[in-house]
Amino acid sequence: MSAKHSYTTADYLPWETAMSLVRKLYKDGKYRLSLLVGCGCFFGLRISDLLALSWRQILNAEEFVITEQKTQKRRVVRINRGYQGHIKDCAEALGIGADDMDEPCFLNRFGSTTTIQMINRHFKWMRVQYCLKIANFSTHTLRKTWARQIWERENNVGRGELALLKLSEIMNHTSPSITRRYIGLRQQELGEVYDDLQF
Repeated sequence: MSAKHSYTTADYLPWETAMSLVRKLYKDGKYRLSLLVGCGCFFGLRISDLLALSWRQILNAEEFVITEQKTQKRRVVRINRGYQGHIKDCAEALGIGADDMDEPCFLNRFGSTTTIQMINRHFKWMRVQYCLKIANFSTHTLRKTWARQIWERENNVGRGELALLKLSEIMNHTSPSITRRYIGLRQQELGEVYDDLQF
């Protein structure tokens, strides 16, 4: 729980930093955390939906269908081809076999699904362990990282506004202006007003 009147909105990670984190976690033997961070960045799901994923849904699959817990809306998620290899690597490292396919991907050491509170503790550890330059790092950071990367990639080729429309629909925002604020564009644009002043 945060202190009264404190600022707790999650920030996004730059894409290169997020992908580096996925690789470092894997290298350090933190396979489930590596998978969680990667899935969050590639799927753009809320943490409650990520924690509900089973191996059957994501291992050796091109896409999967979920009903979002918060909105109860059906969503089809395509699995990036490059990222499919990482899912397989994590499954192999964890010894996932045919009998484990219906098991949730993100179990704790006791064999039950990891809690959001525990994951946020892991995120605090990751922030320190890997010297992440991010003020507000939490489970929601992953979804914001996904959205921000899609917008940046599309904006670099002149399709930023179209990307905001698509993201708004995928994320069930009521308008692209909410999506703009969500991925930090509005604050960035407002901050640029001060940068334009001359001394």
